[in-house]
Amino acid sequence: MKHIEGGICAAKGFKAAGIHCGIREGRTKRDFALIVSEKRASAAGVFTQNLVKGAPVVQSIRNLKDGHASAVICNSGNANTCNANGMEIALGMCELVHDHLQIDPEDVIVASTGVIGQEMSLTPMAAGMKELVGALADTPQASKDAAEAIMTTDTKLKEIAVEFEIGGKTCRMGAISKGSGMIHPNMATMLCFMTCDVAITPELLQKALSENVKDTYNMVSVDRDTSTNDTLTIMCNGLAGNEEITEEGAMFDEFKKALFECTSYLARATAADGEGATKLIECNVTGAKDKATAKILAKSVICSPLVKAMIFGRDANCGRVMCALGYAGVPFEVEDTSVTLRSRVGSVLVCHNGNGLAFDEDKALMVLGDDEIDIDISVGNGDGFATAWGCDLTYDYVKINGDYRT
Repeated sequence: MKHIEGGICAAKGFKAAGIHCGIREGRTKRDFALIVSEKRASAAGVFTQNLVKGAPVVQSIRNLKDGHASAVICNSGNANTCNANGMEIALGMCELVHDHLQIDPEDVIVASTGVIGQEMSLTPMAAGMKELVGALADTPQASKDAAEAIMTTDTKLKEIAVEFEIGGKTCRMGAISKGSGMIHPNMATMLCFMTCDVAITPELLQKALSENVKDTYNMVSVDRDTSTNDTLTIMCNGLAGNEEITEEGAMFDEFKKALFECTSYLARATAADGEGATKLIECNVTGAKDKATAKILAKSVICSPLVKAMIFGRDANCGRVMCALGYAGVPFEVEDTSVTLRSRVGSVLVCHNGNGLAFDEDKALMVLGDDEIDIDISVGNGDGFATAWGCDLTYDYVKINGDYRT
């Protein structure tokens, strides 16, 4: 498996575009994106578990019931959530794709991201649709344009593409993603759209995606707020020419490896680009009695505001980590627990056998001065291990969200 250029346009038979159509007045960034497969594709999705769901989420869940899709349409600037005409807008976006590309509205995945609870009109999108369709291309730049169009408070464009083999055929998978704030399991994807040219049944595709998020996007937290619009979807059009994957086995395993490569990369990138963040935090828990326990412990640490503030302030305080482990709600061997803070600069053991240790404060300051910090935690001799991703908590997070709407 190797990383390649192209993002969502790397897989055969996919085109993308992103333009500015003016969803929010006074803004000039791209805000309208489209992804199209030349062939109707097997499709799967995983969505927010927030009971308050954006209208696009509701519409996409309906449209994906048959396991197929041909296009994704998405806007940024307005989440189309808690709007009286929300479903009308979501369906209207699907119908715009039908009107311009003759794709069945039920084969369209629709998504929106941005401000919640503000009125929304289909007018700017209807006016920009001709330009959007005209911009469709299968180039790396087209993927970047679409990736930019779905961004809100993101500071970095997020995309990936990989090439791998299944049954002797060269296959490709690509993805774009957005997410910076209102990020917390479950789902914590915000928006992620994936394309692939592998032939696979909708049932196995959904199984692979549902299992995948448990170890990738559901292990990310920026601010403990689960978005109303979280959407992760994938379309696989079969144009790689491989024998269709219809059962679990070696080919299915290779597909899952590619899927994990893409989603874990983007999940990590989402954490690193948390609103106001200056540091990526990776928490690795080992020695738990089972994987489920390790995941709960890792997420508890990554979600702790005090741990996040500790990393921002470069304060090697093991008490913050031990406290977060202790209220996670699962048993572990406190007296066997050790905590190491690590970065590219070096590492510092700050806790052993459940007790704080004396350490070189100057070295700890240097270690925590890097922009990627690992918190390595051993809680015993069990087989359970897990990794979670988060970011530090900074003054800028409050500034960004204090006037997000205005």
